[in-house]
Amino acid sequence: MRTRMEQLGFGLRTLAAACVDRGRPEDGPLWTRGTLDNLVQGRVIKAPTEQQIVALAAALELPEMAVKRAAAAQFLGLTEHWNDDHDTRVLVARIEELDKDGIEELDELAQIVLRRRARQSSGQDGSGK
Repeated sequence: MRTRMEQLGFGLRTLAAACVDRGRPEDGPLWTRGTLDNLVQGRVIKAPTEQQIVALAAALELPEMAVKRAAAAQFLGLTEHWNDDHDTRVLVARIEELDKDGIEELDELAQIVLRRRARQSSGQDGSGK
């Protein structure tokens, strides 16, 4: 966030004023300068609402999904992991506790689940459903 603010030439007051949900501009700014300062400084703040995340993404001129992912990592302790082919994504809490082998095992498990679901949806799971 700090880097993006610098790129845009924003201070905290400017950023706070720009944090408006474009879908609901009548709500006005959804972040205060103080809360944004706490966020930038890494201090504990209350988890933002989806509307606040949308407003922050708009103000920082970033994709909403990028800001939502950052919020999930910071506030929920969830990290997303894509496999090497970038065709499977899993959300993992405490991923930092896994080594390379553990992450590869997660990739394998995700592939097993996806193959099983594909078989079930095509009626090839052997259950006769």
